[in-house]
Amino acid sequence: MPKYRKFGNTDMEISATGVGAWAMGGGDWAFAWGSQEDKESIDAIHTALDAGVNWIDTAAVYGLGHSEKVVGKAVKESPHNPYIFTKCSLTWDKDGNIINNLNKDSIRKEVEASLKRLDVETIDLYQIHWPNPDDDIEEGWETLLKLKEEGKIRWAGVSNFSVEQIERISGLGKISTLQPPYSAINRKNEPEVLPYCLENNIGVIVYSPMQAGLLTGKMTKDRIASFPDDDWRKRTPQFQEPNIDRNLALQDFFVEIARENNVMTPQIAIAWVLHNKAVTGAIVGMRNKKQAEEITKNMDFRLNKETYERIANFITENYKD
Repeated sequence: MPKYRKFGNTDMEISATGVGAWAMGGGDWAFAWGSQEDKESIDAIHTALDAGVNWIDTAAVYGLGHSEKVVGKAVKESPHNPYIFTKCSLTWDKDGNIINNLNKDSIRKEVEASLKRLDVETIDLYQIHWPNPDDDIEEGWETLLKLKEEGKIRWAGVSNFSVEQIERISGLGKISTLQPPYSAINRKNEPEVLPYCLENNIGVIVYSPMQAGLLTGKMTKDRIASFPDDDWRKRTPQFQEPNIDRNLALQDFFVEIARENNVMTPQIAIAWVLHNKAVTGAIVGMRNKKQAEEITKNMDFRLNKETYERIANFITENYKD
């Protein structure tokens, strides 16, 4: 079984890897990953939980509610009792148009809908998904704190917040967790956000440690070209020129490092983010049983100092801008 880590100022101890349920929302919505079979999603969740993963991260907006339903069904069918983390602030209309909303009445409607879809009485961690509209983050945060007092949620956190935004709302009530993007490709939160969280005992679970699949060891230009039209990655700069060449070069370097250490390439990408002392856990998308098996194998693998420095040198040389 994997080792578990204290999660910020919460009472939770979590595995260093968690199930990311974004793609489990399925296709045909603005930020889909293409079509996805629910059975494969549930098999992936069960495989991860059997391996010792003890938390799942989802969001109301993933699949416009569908991901939460899949997670709820998978947990009900499992002998394990994982922590369930979800998010609010992204709502949608009857046509599927996504709307940023931090109004207290909207959040209250969201939490009730999430509780129903997940089929739970209390959400272990409820997070503001995005700090938009920026002027309303105080109202949104105050609402989460009240939901905690009422027992609807156990802990409250935020996602994609800057240090300035965290400080603005922290005076209203303690922030338990932050969920930022972080990978060997996307290091924008490394200089300020992560050190701030470490200093202030804010638990950090990072998303996209493999940069949406770019660091899995299985990404190629041909595969990217064959993505379905409803796969959001086709529209993101990291999957396009001029970024794609250096990103795939980093992936190839990770493949080499993985071979030297007798692990799968995803373990290198995950171990890289976990090397940062501020990071409690990595959210890793798993779309089927095979992926879950690969990701959860050697979950306690970590980079030694020499290997980490080799990767750092490669990044410095190839990502000079």
